[in-house]
Amino acid sequence: CAHAQAADLDALNLLNQTQFRALSEDLGAALSYKPLTPAEPLGITGFDIGIAVTATRLKNVDVFDRATSSGDIPSYLPVPTIRVHKGLPLDFDVGVMGGMVPGTNIRFYGGELRYAIVSGNVALPAVAVRGSYTRLNGVDQVDLDTKGLDLSISKGLLNFTPYGGIGRVWVKSTPNGVAGLAEESFGLNKVFAGLNFNVLLMNLAVEIDRTGEATSFGLKAGLRF
Repeated sequence: CAHAQAADLDALNLLNQTQFRALSEDLGAALSYKPLTPAEPLGITGFDIGIAVTATRLKNVDVFDRATSSGDIPSYLPVPTIRVHKGLPLDFDVGVMGGMVPGTNIRFYGGELRYAIVSGNVALPAVAVRGSYTRLNGVDQVDLDTKGLDLSISKGLLNFTPYGGIGRVWVKSTPNGVAGLAEESFGLNKVFAGLNFNVLLMNLAVEIDRTGEATSFGLKAGLRF
């Protein structure tokens, strides 16, 4: 994180269209929604509240550096977030999150709506479908948002719940006031796997995510009940 000091994305005028696409792919992968939770529903009284951090290995660090007027972007982009999930009736869950990249002007927020097709029990795993959305904030030269759809599965084993899933992320990246650059819209394949550990109210989740060509590692700690 120390290398990211004052590394604001404010020099997109130095990029060509190919470089803008590469920047958008890495941003979309890093800021797209990361589950960090099993597929099983929380139930109508359930909550999952935590602080998380993901580290995304960028494929185009040189492009990020070129797009910043000062400072350097690390090869692993750190993204801390605050997350809240709430169980709803009929095996639906809703979640919201917000975060930032330290030392930059990158801020973002997002959320998810998840439905457990199979809620899971002692014999059966839980299976859920999730729709998600994130939006970049704080960077004047580009508007970027992501929309995601994934299918996940999880199965509790004592205090551990391994989970995994596959999906697709759609990224829309629009330059603002930057001559010579045009909007980029594209899709990225997504696959993820994780392990949730719960003792009483305390909860810990670790996850690996591959979106497009960028790999992210995530850790979340908080309360789940």
